[in-house]
Amino acid sequence: MKSGEIRDSFCQFFADRGHTQVPSYSLVPPSDPTLLFTNAGMVQFKDVFLGHESRRYNRAVSSQKCVRAGGKHNDLENVGWNGRHHTFFEMLGNFSFGDYFKRESIAFAWELLTEHWNLPKENLWVTVYEEDDEARKLWLEIEVPPDRIVRCGEKDNFWAMGETGPCGPCAEILYDRGKEAEPPGHDCPGAGCECDRYIEIWNLVFMQSMRDQEGVLTPLPKPSIDTGMGLERITAVLQGVLSNYQTDLFVPLLSSLANLTNQEPARITDSIAGRAIVDHLRAMTFLVSDGVLPSNEGRGYVLRRLIRRAARYGKDLDLNEPFLYQLTGEVVDLMKEAYPELVKTRTQVAQVTQGEEERFIQTLDQGIGHWKELIEKTCSKGESIVPGEQAFRLYDTYGFPLDIAQDMAREANLTIDVAGYQSAMQEQKERARRAWVVKEAPTHILDTLREATGTHFTGYEQWEDEVRLVAILDRERRVSEAGQGEWVQLLLDRTPFYAEGGGQVGDQGLLEHPHALVEIANTVKPVPGYALHEGRVVQGRIREGETYRAVVNPQARRGTARNHTGTHLLHAVLREVLGEHVKQCGSLVAPDRLRFDFTHSSVLSDLELKRLEQIINERIRANHSVQVHEMDFQEAMRAGALAFFDDKYGDRVRVVNISDFSKELCGGTHCQETGEVGLFKLVQGSSVAAGVRRIEALTGEWAYEYVKRQEDDLQDLAALFKVHPGEVVSRTRKLMENFRAAERELEKFQDQQTQSRGGELAKQARKIGSVRVLSQRVDGLDARQLRTLADSVREKMKSGVIAIGSVKSKRASLVAMVTRDLVPDLHAGDLIQAIAGYVGGSGGGRPEMAQAGGKNTHGLDQALEEVYKLVREKSGHKP
Repeated sequence: MKSGEIRDSFCQFFADRGHTQVPSYSLVPPSDPTLLFTNAGMVQFKDVFLGHESRRYNRAVSSQKCVRAGGKHNDLENVGWNGRHHTFFEMLGNFSFGDYFKRESIAFAWELLTEHWNLPKENLWVTVYEEDDEARKLWLEIEVPPDRIVRCGEKDNFWAMGETGPCGPCAEILYDRGKEAEPPGHDCPGAGCECDRYIEIWNLVFMQSMRDQEGVLTPLPKPSIDTGMGLERITAVLQGVLSNYQTDLFVPLLSSLANLTNQEPARITDSIAGRAIVDHLRAMTFLVSDGVLPSNEGRGYVLRRLIRRAARYGKDLDLNEPFLYQLTGEVVDLMKEAYPELVKTRTQVAQVTQGEEERFIQTLDQGIGHWKELIEKTCSKGESIVPGEQAFRLYDTYGFPLDIAQDMAREANLTIDVAGYQSAMQEQKERARRAWVVKEAPTHILDTLREATGTHFTGYEQWEDEVRLVAILDRERRVSEAGQGEWVQLLLDRTPFYAEGGGQVGDQGLLEHPHALVEIANTVKPVPGYALHEGRVVQGRIREGETYRAVVNPQARRGTARNHTGTHLLHAVLREVLGEHVKQCGSLVAPDRLRFDFTHSSVLSDLELKRLEQIINERIRANHSVQVHEMDFQEAMRAGALAFFDDKYGDRVRVVNISDFSKELCGGTHCQETGEVGLFKLVQGSSVAAGVRRIEALTGEWAYEYVKRQEDDLQDLAALFKVHPGEVVSRTRKLMENFRAAERELEKFQDQQTQSRGGELAKQARKIGSVRVLSQRVDGLDARQLRTLADSVREKMKSGVIAIGSVKSKRASLVAMVTRDLVPDLHAGDLIQAIAGYVGGSGGGRPEMAQAGGKNTHGLDQALEEVYKLVREKSGHKP
């Protein structure tokens, strides 16, 4: 049976017996903050078991997607090391809510396993809770021999929802897979052994009691049933394989991974790296599909660990570039029939995975070599524990994560001194704390502000105002006056200048007096309610207490207003085009540009960017009114206003409305109508962090200048090509086609030259016993050219072993070939694996062809010389 048939037949079996088939719950439990992920089939029925919720049915069946990779339920560290642990799995389950109980549950299970799936009865064992005589009796009634019913204690066979609440004994059904499932040299004593021979396939929980805070058990008025059977395990049993990774749930993924590595699928399946990668691929695909994004905490951190752990294992398979994102689509294709929602998020999953891979690859490249050196150093000393301080130094210097370091240490039979690691981290934090200087306003500024009343802002209504100069500060102290050329910070009693805040830059302008003039370069807010005007005295002298004319730079203010209104338009349209999950994470509003950061998992397509720009400019041309209202904070929230990135708001807030499509809390300055924005031009879209995107744009005159420069560039290109501007693209396309054709001709010529060298090299082959061997260095060739040359040599030699190495662009490449008549006695993949370490890399491939590469060019000659030695050993020929 295929896995899909097993899943369907389980659900149909129980549907035929009055059970309602219920769709899988999300991996992110929407109403249970106590759980990191949905980790069992009963999670979506938790409130039903607790009596807080009732359903229209009292029997249910489901195939529930589950993740156990964080918190109390965590299989992450075991994944890859055996064939039965997973971070993501499917839980098949049938449930009774006060309807049938033990007798029916046991009968259903036995009937399905032995009659519908035809599992041999003699291979099935049962464990029961040591005090549950009733369950033992029921198993005996269906003719399970008494010697195959094992009593177990509370730890193994008593299930509870928590320290208090519904609980009860359980019965586990085990399948005996025979002697061949036992580890080498192990003599299994029987059911209950931790080896892989007796594997649990189904757990039947008999929820019959309620446990109070004192631990007292009271019988439930309506005993219930909760069962769980891992699809992966039962599929392995029904398909007659000893590892879940040999089932059709994993084989297609392992084959796709093998194709990327040029290795045999069996080799990948037998490796820790291959198993961990395909397991993590399933988990990350389903998590992102259910809305989880990589981050440094909670569910996002678990997802980040999964992606990074899989990426690190990719290094073991010589996958040095991002590759996981290419395989997430394989998971979708494999699982879309059972979980069609995966199809909708296919692109998003690939984009999120690729982004996280690319960010992590540099950390791996920098740290992995140093970590291997540390492991080798520890082993050479005969020690089994890596010093925690040294492990932390690698984290501190290269960002190499502890959990990945622990995986690599475990593979070398080492452990890490975690206590020492944590101690070194704490010391570093203390050093950082002592070195940190609080960047608050200097004492002379704070003392001045304490003596003064706040600055009244009048800039919403006017751009000029009569003001009184309250205080003058230079870089170190408060002064009573300042003269021409001096830099100053000025405190005014009132001001039309907007002080930097909420992403909007501070205003610029002039402070005018009949006998003096100050150029204001920036306006800042050192503490709430006070504005300091930073600038330089360009004429005369200024004195405290005098009255001045404050004039905001109108051109800069208009530019800032256009860009601030532009950010509100952008935010509203982003939520319309991409979805209401979009939230503002930060912004910059300056006179000449705007920048907007927002939450979104995937890179915006060209089509989405064009659509955004189109709609925004339509709304600018519609000349919607921009209205501002002051209201109570709670009233604003009830009216649907948006508040962002954890800003602290007072009781009274300012709400900016644009027609019926934008309503935000905002203290910035804006246009009065959207038409004033003029033109909105998207300049760049980029990624800031995992799940956070950035858009940069121009408005008004700056947008016009940008478009004009592009037009001028187009005119210049047209002049160079001597065509009309409208023909530039077609002419460029034609030139590129000619260029590519020339490249192909050059490549063809180079291949002919390379092939012509094959005959000369073939003559230099040595004879080891009856085997002809050529192992030569030919620098300046890339991997493709090496393969071409090796093919040519093989064709000339007819029979033999060929190994050719080359250095190009400070990188060593190796290719090995073995003619078919010498396989399997000699294996190209084995040869390449044995010599790849000399160039600091790894490699592999098929029996007849394999390749490798690395950065240690100095080891290439030794690697090639080693080939002769290896062939000599394999052929049994003594030198």
